[in-house]
This record gives sequence, structure tokens and C-alpha cells, in this order.
Amino acid sequence: MPVHNRIADFHAEMTAWRRDFHEHPELAFEEVRTSSVVADKLREFGCDEVVTGIAKTGVVGVIRGNNAASGRAIGLRADMDALPILEETGAPYASKTPGKMHACGHDGHTTMLLGAAKYLAETRNFDGTVYVIFQPAEENFGGGEVMVKEGLFERFPMERVFGLHNWPSIPAGIFAWREGPVMAAVANLEVTITGKGAHGAMPHNGNDPIVIAAAMVQALQSIVARNVEPVDAGVITIAHINGGHTYNVIPETVTMLGTARWFAPEIGDLLEKRFLETVAGIAAAFGAQAEAKFIRLYPATINEVESVHIAADAARAVQGEARVLPMPKPTMGGEDFSFMLNAKDGAYLMLGGGRGEQDASLHHPKYDFNDEILPVGASWWASLAERLLPRKG
Repeated sequence: MPVHNRIADFHAEMTAWRRDFHEHPELAFEEVRTSSVVADKLREFGCDEVVTGIAKTGVVGVIRGNNAASGRAIGLRADMDALPILEETGAPYASKTPGKMHACGHDGHTTMLLGAAKYLAETRNFDGTVYVIFQPAEENFGGGEVMVKEGLFERFPMERVFGLHNWPSIPAGIFAWREGPVMAAVANLEVTITGKGAHGAMPHNGNDPIVIAAAMVQALQSIVARNVEPVDAGVITIAHINGGHTYNVIPETVTMLGTARWFAPEIGDLLEKRFLETVAGIAAAFGAQAEAKFIRLYPATINEVESVHIAADAARAVQGEARVLPMPKPTMGGEDFSFMLNAKDGAYLMLGGGRGEQDASLHHPKYDFNDEILPVGASWWASLAERLLPRKG
């Protein structure tokens, strides 16, 4: 069963949907237009129910098979939100909203799931129910957690839930899978250092928070290097420092922002403890004040073993054995599908979208989803439904 012929037939239509979403990006919990388009299309496809307003802008479509006697059900999930990035692709369908763009391919994820929904609503070649879940706010705001807390799995009982992410570093059309951890847990780091401002020519009259920040950045890098066992995974990165406004004035305060990543819960606890201790200790050594926050966002995304093999088998049915490969190691990127996998068995696969060395990475202002893989992802979701919920007789 390669790419479904019916899905291949409306590839051009899917491309038009994707590029429309790309032109009209919306940030977390602001996906009003996007969710409206999704809901309208699901109704147009003939879904049995279309439920809106879950996690503010989330949408769930309900598709019942030709035979629903089994009472079984599965969930298929895609994310919808864009990023606060100024687009630099130069594409004719580039973002029409300056400072917002689909730089992670969620426009493609939404489109692939819509393609699967269109096919499944037309054919209904399965026994049971398929829930197509369009989730808001994956980027840093935990829309997946909100959907779970608002009763996603109670309102739509399902055996398993499956997600997919495009991956531009993998050649187009290749699926990658792995048992266990596939993406890391995530925390945001915030530090505010308060020293004493002074003239830059007379630093002895002040307490320079920029010097203190520099000491902190260096010391924070030792947390993983000298506290985490080398065979374990951990990351602490300071990605933003802000302080001062001109050449010769020492500021009163400096703020720093960063991220922490890990897989094992005990590593996350260690990173939090040592981060807070390091910031407080260095501030005290310099006679300054510092406020530090370790804000946990997402747990690690961990594939349930049976589910990931089901997902990989469905991928092989679409692309063949040679184009479905095990991931040699997980990625330190984060994903709030983890909240769904903590509540329900399921799996998360990567689908390559790479076109060559010129491809921009995810979250880059020149990134653009590869429309050639739209029918591949849609066919994978459709195959999951038909293989997990087979018709009898």
C-alpha cells in the first residue's frame, strides 16, 4: 500500500491549503482563522462531528467507519501555531503578517492531517472511530497539556494517539522512529541580576551586573560538564542577555534568558538545583542580588514501544522498508505532544522533508515546508487508521 492514490489525486489541493495557512500565520492560542478554516474543511469533508473551542482554538473532527461495531477508536494529532519570526523566504505565499511565520512546518502538519481526514471521511474503510485532533499552541505554551486537562481523552475515548513532525535534516519521504525517548523535556530559564549603576569610567562606584552575568554564563556551562554523567543527556544554554543602553554607563540590572533540556527526570531535578544554586552563589560572591526562575514547560516525549512499532509498520506500508529507518538517537528539541503520550499510549514519528544542503532548519526565517511530502504524511495517518481499525469480513 504505497501513497494512497486518492490522496495523491488531491496533492495540488493540499498544496494550496498549506500555502494559504503559510500566508496567514497565527501564534499560540491565537489560531482563530486557522481553526475556522480547519473546522469548515472538516464539515465540508463530511465528518460526523466537528468540535471546536477545546483549549480555546483547538478542533477535533470525528470520523466513524463504515462499521463501528468494534467500538474501537484512535487519535491523530497535528499542531497549528506559528512562531514570532520575521519571514525571509521570499516565497510568493510568504507570511502576510510581519513578525509571524510558519517556521516549524505546522502549516504542513495541519494540511497533512486534513488530507487524511478528507480521505478517511470519503472511504471510511475501517471499523471504529478516528478522531483528528488539531492542537493549538505547541510552541512554548503547552496547548497539548491544556487539551488533556480539558478532557480530550474523556470526551473522545481512544486507545492510542499518534503524532508526526517534519524534519528537514532527513531526506524527503523517509520516516524515522525510535522506542522510548524521542524528544527532550524543556524548561525556560530566567535570571534578573541587580547590581549598582555607575559611570563606565568610574566602575569602582558601582557593582557591574554585566560582569556578574559574564561570570554566571561561564559557570552555568559547568553544570552539565561537571555534574551530569557523560553518558546521560543534559543541556543548559543562555540565549539572551539584555543590559545597558549606551557606551559608558554601567546599568543597574541585566536580564538573561535561556533553556534547559534533559530526558531522565533526575537529570531535570539536578539541572534545576544546580542552576538556582549557581546563580545565587555567584550573585552573593559579587555582593549583588539575583532572581532566578527554572520554569518547566514540557516533559520528555517518550514513545510507547508497541505503538511506535505500529506507527513504523504503517510507514512501511506507505514508503517501503528501505525508507523507514530507526533514529540512532533522540533530539534535544522539545514537543508538547509529550503531555498526550503521558496520558495515553501512542507514538511520535519524524518525516523527512530535506531537499538538499540549501534547506533552512526549523525555526529559521528562511525555512519553508516541503510540499512534496504532503501526500506521504497524509497517507501514513490514513494507513494507521485502516491498519489499526481493520474492517471485518
